[in-house]
Amino acid sequence: MEEKHFEEWFNLKEKLHFNAKAPRISEGEIWWCSFGENVGVEINGKSARFTRPVLIMRKLSKFGFMGIPLTSQEKTGSWYAKFVFLNKNEYAAVCQARVMSVSRLHSKIGQIPKSDLEIVKKAFHELYK
Repeated sequence: MEEKHFEEWFNLKEKLHFNAKAPRISEGEIWWCSFGENVGVEINGKSARFTRPVLIMRKLSKFGFMGIPLTSQEKTGSWYAKFVFLNKNEYAAVCQARVMSVSRLHSKIGQIPKSDLEIVKKAFHELYK
């Protein structure tokens, strides 16, 4: 069984919750995001900050967004949408989409073209129709 680091995550989560900075976000941006140490099949972050890249699929307010975690590990099937970012294949885990606070965001990595955002949105709508 995989080792979990819940205590470390809870300590960081508390700091994130009280973080007063709210970065400005736009749809189609990719950010480093603290996903945390999660349960079962839920996607986890890595490193001491429990981060992984997230695609801002929909801005809901200046404090929240619908995000889709990304992985560079090759994935197939209707649960994933493939696109190229910074000359590497990326896979948006549309099955793991969720609403998140901007307090989880650390630094902007870049922006994908509208055409790639539409690929991801189409995959999301196909999975959840």
